[in-house]
Formats: sequence, structure tokens, C-alpha cells
Amino acid sequence: MVNAQAQAQANPQDADVRNESANRPQWIKDVVKDRWLYIMALPGIAYFLIFKYVPMYGIMMAFQDFKPHLGFMDSPFVGLKHFQRFFGEEQFWMLFRNTFLLAVYNLVFFFPLPIVLALMLNEVGRERFKRFIQTLVYIPHFVSWVVVVGIFYILFTTEGGAVNELVYAATGEKIPFLLEPGWFRTMIVGQSIWKEVGWGTIIFLAALAGVDLQLYEAARMDGAGRWRQLWHITLPAIRSTIVILLILRLGSFLDSGFEHIFLMLTATNREVGEVFDTYVYVKGLTQGQFSYSAAVGLFKSLVGLLLVVSANWLAKRFGEEGIY
Repeated sequence: MVNAQAQAQANPQDADVRNESANRPQWIKDVVKDRWLYIMALPGIAYFLIFKYVPMYGIMMAFQDFKPHLGFMDSPFVGLKHFQRFFGEEQFWMLFRNTFLLAVYNLVFFFPLPIVLALMLNEVGRERFKRFIQTLVYIPHFVSWVVVVGIFYILFTTEGGAVNELVYAATGEKIPFLLEPGWFRTMIVGQSIWKEVGWGTIIFLAALAGVDLQLYEAARMDGAGRWRQLWHITLPAIRSTIVILLILRLGSFLDSGFEHIFLMLTATNREVGEVFDTYVYVKGLTQGQFSYSAAVGLFKSLVGLLLVVSANWLAKRFGEEGIY
């Protein structure tokens, strides 16, 4: 105590610095302590600020009769006029049906496949073979949708497509996969699976890597086979990861992917292929109806927000962590 007082008297400036540090709020101390982690997070924070939060200023366009030469502040306010017009359009229910069905098909058929593939890869014993398979299924993620759709056009076209040639050899008929409305959703979901299912396994494989191997050893000693280990150890270990990714997936439930859908649309399948994303493009960019298209986009965002909040509430009710 005497030494501390003596040091304080000898170095009054250092004592003031220590007192000031002790009086800081706890959150400032935490930020200073983990400052390098926050510095590493700065690029991600900047991305979300610039491309996600700052553009939200333009939401007011949905409630205005926006004129580019007048800007946001001087364009006349029209309230819910554009929303009333959108809900009253004859195309609304067609757009909602197409978008909803594609979202459900993706959720039912696409979402579980990365989990299944991750579980299968986790069972592979040879590390070199496992890495080869992982690389093989990751590659399509880096291929643009233009290339993917082009590949499918070459394979499924009735004019010399490899798939149609096999169908013709087996049945004597060719199937217009690319023009028939009944095949549109199947093609869209199939392309999404081929392109993204491998990339979707990364998070699940990371979660599986954190499972304690001693649990498997104990289960084997108790006579549990592979299936019982999978059901009672592996799946419960990644359950929280599955729930969180499902909630996040619901946030983009009505986002069908503009580029993908737009490239697959033709005059014959537009009745089943036109979705909110392509509708916004046509109304907003090609016809210049900025306020109306902003109202449609805001409607999509509100539906996604409602689904995320509802799914997170349900997850909490069933004892899961949720995202907030």
C-alpha cells in the first residue's frame, strides 16, 4: 500500500491514466481488450453498412411518386398507393404462387441435401479421397449462373441435347424440358442443387468437426452401430446449426434469385416462371416505375422479416438458441 502511494506520488500522470481506465464502462474495456478482433471484422462491418443499411434510406421511395430530378426529399408523398396497386394487380396471385412454390421446393428438396452430403463425407475414412470429393462438389459454386444455364441448355435441348438423345433412343420421343412449363420448377431446383449443395456442406462439416470423438468411442463400446451413432450423437450435435441456418434461410424465402430465373424464362414458361424478382426488374428498370418496384421489394423484405421473427420465436419455444 505504501509502495503504491509512493509510486502514485512519484508518477501522478500514470496514476491518472490508471484511474481513468478503471472508471471506463465495461463495454469500452471489452472493445479495447478484443480490439484486434474488431479490426479484423471491420471489412465485414463496412460491407453491411455500405450495401445493406445505407440503401435502406431509399425505402421512402415506396411511399412516394419518385421523380429522379426531384430526389427523395422533394418527390410527392403518396402513402400506400403503390401497395394498393400491387395487391390489386391481376398478376399478384400468379407472382405470389410462383415465388412461393419455388421457395417451398428449394426448402424441401435443397435445404436437407447439404446436411446429408456433409454426414456422408464425415463418414469417409480416407482423408485424401474425402478432400477430392469435397473439391469436386465445391467447384460448381464458383461457376456463374450464365454458364450453368448454358450447360443445361446444351444437355437438355431438343436439337441434339445429350439427355434428349438418350430419351429419344429409349422412347422414340423428345421432351421439351426447356420449353414445357411443367418442367420449369424441376429444372430450377435441379440447377440450384447441382451448383450450391456442395458449398452448403462447409458449415455443417465445420460443426461435425467439433463433435467429441470420445462420444463415438463410448457408443461403440455400448454396442451402437453407425446408424445409432448418427441418430443419437451426430445429429443432436449439429441440431443448433441446422436450426440457425433454417431461420436464416427463411429470411430470403421469397428471394428466388433474379439472374437464375431470368435466364431460364421463355415465352412458353413465363406463366409458371415469373416471380417477384423478375417482376421488379421489368417494372423498375425497363419501365422506369421506381416507386412501384420499390414497394414490391419492400413487401418481399417484410415477409422475410416476419418469417425470421416467427421461426426464431418457435425455435426459442422448443428450447433452441435461435439467432437473437
